[in-house]
Amino acid sequence: MDIQSIKQRFGIIGNSPFLNQAIDVARQVAPTDITVLISGESGTGKEVFPKIIHQLSARKHGAYIAVNCGAIPEGTIDSELFGHEKGAFTGAHDSRKGYFEVANGGSIFLDEVAELPLSTQVRLLRVLESGEFMKVGSSKVIKTNVRVVAATNVNIIQAINDGKFRQDLYYRLNTVPIHIIPLRERKEDILLLFRKFASDFAEKYRMPTIQFDEEAKRLFQNYRWPGNVRQLKNITEQISIIEKTREINESTLRNYLPSGQLSELPVLYKKEEKDKEISERDILYKVLFDMKKDIIDLKKVVVDILQNNKDVSENIKGDNTQIIKQFYEDSDNIKNNINKFEIQQNYDEVDNEPIQQSEVMDENLSLQKTEIDFIIKALERHNGKRKDAAKDLGISERTLYRKIKEYNIN
Repeated sequence: MDIQSIKQRFGIIGNSPFLNQAIDVARQVAPTDITVLISGESGTGKEVFPKIIHQLSARKHGAYIAVNCGAIPEGTIDSELFGHEKGAFTGAHDSRKGYFEVANGGSIFLDEVAELPLSTQVRLLRVLESGEFMKVGSSKVIKTNVRVVAATNVNIIQAINDGKFRQDLYYRLNTVPIHIIPLRERKEDILLLFRKFASDFAEKYRMPTIQFDEEAKRLFQNYRWPGNVRQLKNITEQISIIEKTREINESTLRNYLPSGQLSELPVLYKKEEKDKEISERDILYKVLFDMKKDIIDLKKVVVDILQNNKDVSENIKGDNTQIIKQFYEDSDNIKNNINKFEIQQNYDEVDNEPIQQSEVMDENLSLQKTEIDFIIKALERHNGKRKDAAKDLGISERTLYRKIKEYNIN
């Protein structure tokens, strides 16, 4: 089934490339049993995608159960999902099957999954990993074959950092992520949705369809829509019922749009944010590469001192001990952190001068050879005793051991 057919079947309105991409991912993942996590702001229509996944799967003839995890009290959520035995708690007069038992062979949609208590998250993780669970008040293991699709409108990474959501459960749910973009990023779909809802309400209430003049259309498209499609539908219904005039102008429309979310230039606002982000990134890269150049220069100075001063090279004592320690430890730590920002970069510019990766590699290889020479000489002087060699080099024995292993020194 192609994307357009899916839209018609499930009543999806819009031609945004991001919306089409989300539908395409749902279509591709549907035939599998992979767990899917749908993210997006409240009101974006996340609840449609689990239906697409279920109906296009081999489980379409099985049960489909949608559970709003945020609407079930914490004290009863385990019973709702996994069932309970008679007498398991006060009021449990009979045993009861949970959703995971009822939906065996079908699909479960867990909406607002981030609202689940931590104890329930543990139970859910077990179901996802082994297909097993136990009813509340029972010690009997029950097997189930259920496809799980979850959705959330909160930042789960932040919830993990706050200790409100299990990281292992997140990775298990997020096997295939689908993100639904907010309505303000689907500007081309706003008037399409309005016309659809206006037509539906006109038929429902048996009245002429409302229309916007050009100024009202512009205002409607530039609104920020914090409540997304759900808010647009509600406002369209309000106007359809209340206004006697069927052609709505900008002045009338403003009465229905909260002023705090009005934006005459949403695209420019977004561009400014993007430019700001790029500027900050460029500054960060400049600082990091300046630091790297300084570290390379520092290493060269230290190497020159050690190579040109025989006494220091042989004894590595006195005031230079701290320099050597800085050479081996601190600069390595800083350099390794900076190198993380160089992945998949052929070169980056600092003050419009390219830093070639080959040059950096040559410098690193030269310094690496010098490090190996000093380590070998220190070990030879102390007959292979690492503790004494490390003390001579001015570094910890643990650092020396790491260097020996890293450079494969026999």
